[in-house]
Amino acid sequence: MRKIATRMRLKPGRLDEYRRRHDALWPELEALLKSCGISDYSIHHDPETNALFAVMWCATPERLDDLPAHPVMRRWWGSMAPLMEVNPDKSPVSVALDTLFHLA
Repeated sequence: MRKIATRMRLKPGRLDEYRRRHDALWPELEALLKSCGISDYSIHHDPETNALFAVMWCATPERLDDLPAHPVMRRWWGSMAPLMEVNPDKSPVSVALDTLFHLA
């Protein structure tokens, strides 16, 4: 099992809509993420910077490379693009974070 952490950025004033969309996560997106080995995924918000910190545990991280081409993922990114900083392909601008400390 591998822990993966990233930072993204929410656009100002979009927190409520971001939360609403994740509270109503599409069942097909949930199934896709789980099919890639993700068993635990959380996203945290820093209100001072509007940064989003995502942490996921993944049993098969090599399968994550397939996500960007999947139609469900592309549709989700398109729906979330108005709420976040995104790349030209509408994927979230995401920075990998290194783990400096972990207490298990």
